[in-house]
Amino acid sequence: MVEGILSKAFWFVAATVFAAATVVHGQQAPCFFIFGDSVFDSGNNNNLQSKAKVNFPPYGIDFPKGPTGRFSNGRTIPDLIGELLGFKDFIPPFSGASPEQAHTGLNYASGGGGLREETSEHLGDRVSLSNQVLNHRKAIKKAKVPSQRLQQCLYVINIGSNDYINNYFMSEPYNSSRRFNHNQYAYSLNLLYRAHLKTLHRLGARKVALFGITQIGCTPKVMLSHGGGKACAKEVNDAVRIFNKNLDDLVKDFNKKVKGVKYTFVDVFCGGDPKAFGVLGFKVGDKSCCPVSPAPGEELCTPNQQVCANRSEYVFWDDIHSTEAVNRKVAKGSFEGLLTRPYSISQLVKE
Repeated sequence: MVEGILSKAFWFVAATVFAAATVVHGQQAPCFFIFGDSVFDSGNNNNLQSKAKVNFPPYGIDFPKGPTGRFSNGRTIPDLIGELLGFKDFIPPFSGASPEQAHTGLNYASGGGGLREETSEHLGDRVSLSNQVLNHRKAIKKAKVPSQRLQQCLYVINIGSNDYINNYFMSEPYNSSRRFNHNQYAYSLNLLYRAHLKTLHRLGARKVALFGITQIGCTPKVMLSHGGGKACAKEVNDAVRIFNKNLDDLVKDFNKKVKGVKYTFVDVFCGGDPKAFGVLGFKVGDKSCCPVSPAPGEELCTPNQQVCANRSEYVFWDDIHSTEAVNRKVAKGSFEGLLTRPYSISQLVKE
């Protein structure tokens, strides 16, 4: 009950902040690098042998270029952060980008990607965070991007959801839940995350925003599979809360112990369950805007089907991913500092 009251109070404050205009004066960072899963993917999975790709309608129905491989009806959170940073063009996916693009930025995110290598293997090919970091290493070295430039770039990472949805809380073909309790699993993921952050630091990353996991127990897919179809899955959200606490502590540790870095934690869990989005004008928080197959385990839009007309009123585009309208709120909240600690993204990119 208390948590619900806090969620509503949070969003009342958020509504006021989000109503204010953000003024951008030129490009605020020399380059922008993006890592993560389907929430950030902009098309890296299009040519992979994978079920986790969305280069077909109705995805992209509100995106200027149509279906591109973005898991939404329109812009993703990194797209919108890029706009707030003053970038004139969208940061392209690593797959198919020219080597020179590494001087401006690349998106390495992959639908199904996780911290653990086996995560989402039942979906087919995907690029784990470790391989995304490897792709970054190859890209900046091939393009000979100066280290001084890399230290001024912004890096954003959104990873971990699949390690729960497509691993820990999926008993077949995975055995993680039988090997680890919630605390042990979160700790194992944190160790992997720390190792990848150290590698990125050696490659020049100094300004990094780490997105926590949202309340995936309140997504239509997980409500159906673990919440009885009517309520948020408490066990899933409780497990994710531990991951987020560890990630927040990891950010504090890097800021304290590593000289010259500015890391920040983006708390996308704190807004409460989707019903709290009503404060911001969202009217539908428990079902998708597009039709999703009723077959067990399905989460993506059925190709070429009619979708809801009032997309700005929906929290969820499909059964797991948010609409552009929600992405816009998250992007602005992280840019201006409502969702972050200790720095806003706008503060990260300042000298």
